[in-house]
Formats: sequence, structure tokens, C-alpha cells
Amino acid sequence: QLQASGGGLVQAGGSLRLSCVASGRSSARMGWFRQAPGKEREFVSCITWGGLSIAYADSVKGRFTISRDNARNTLYLQMNSLKPEDTAVYYCAEHVSGSAFATGSYDYWGQGTQVTVSS
Repeated sequence: QLQASGGGLVQAGGSLRLSCVASGRSSARMGWFRQAPGKEREFVSCITWGGLSIAYADSVKGRFTISRDNARNTLYLQMNSLKPEDTAVYYCAEHVSGSAFATGSYDYWGQGTQVTVSS
């Protein structure tokens, strides 16, 4: 089970740090996704167990940083230079199989945390 937190309301240009705690041992690859109102859930970032493989969506590259603390079973997403278009519910999930960028490749979704960026 995954528990995401850290969302909130922030002005454009601000920062937030999301956390996702796994109740058990987290999987080899973990990911962050987001879903804006009226839109499909989309890939944001993912990271492997040792952090050797990291990927970002083009829309967040250079602004967001994913990391994990395996000793604490915790996944993080540092979000800087936030834009109004980053407004969405952010979800963490465990990769099961298939493409690292596809929503369908992940399972054990957390409940999500709302991020709202005002202009």
C-alpha cells in the first residue's frame, strides 16, 4: 500500500516536495504520475531501486527531481519552478511489468495528493 503526501497550493515559480511511503518493501521501479481534471493520467517520472535509471516526462525535465530512500521505503518528487499546468492529482505507483512510461505497467497506486499551482 502506498501513501502519497506533500501536495498543496503554491504560486507559480514555487516548490513542493511530494513523498510516497510504501507499507512494505517497495518495488524495483517506482513512478510518479499525475492526472489533471478532464485529462488522462500521465507519466511524470520513474526511478529504479538504486537510482541508476531515472526518467522524466519532457514537460517536467529540469524542474522535477525524483529520488528514493529504500531504507525508509519512501519515494520523493521535488518539484521546482512550478507552473499552473502542473496542477493535478499526483500519484505514486509500483512498476509491475512492461514499459516504464505506461500507466498500465504500474500497480498498487496510492490515493494521490493534490497539487494546485496558481498563476
